[in-house]
Amino acid sequence: MSESLLSNPLKFEANPYHNVIMKDRKSLDLTGVKQIDSFDSSEFLLETSQGWMIVQGKDLTLGKLDTERGEVSIRGLIDSLHYVSNKHGSQKDSLLGKLFK
Repeated sequence: MSESLLSNPLKFEANPYHNVIMKDRKSLDLTGVKQIDSFDSSEFLLETSQGWMIVQGKDLTLGKLDTERGEVSIRGLIDSLHYVSNKHGSQKDSLLGKLFK
């Protein structure tokens, strides 16, 4: 992942429910977000109540942020979203290494 735009992760109130709603690959609404570890215009790394999630795309921006409810909206062209076992699994070298094993 490229340099983080956040010096410290944003931590939210605990929400045990995790929902993902994507609309036309342009809008992603998430609940159950515990923290945003890092983000830039091509990748978000978030911890959810169901594990670490990576959202990748182009021109990604943070649309809505509700830290009390653990709700996040991401706008832009969404190419992929996936869960990883830990946030260190988000490093591109590690992902590429896993793909070619």
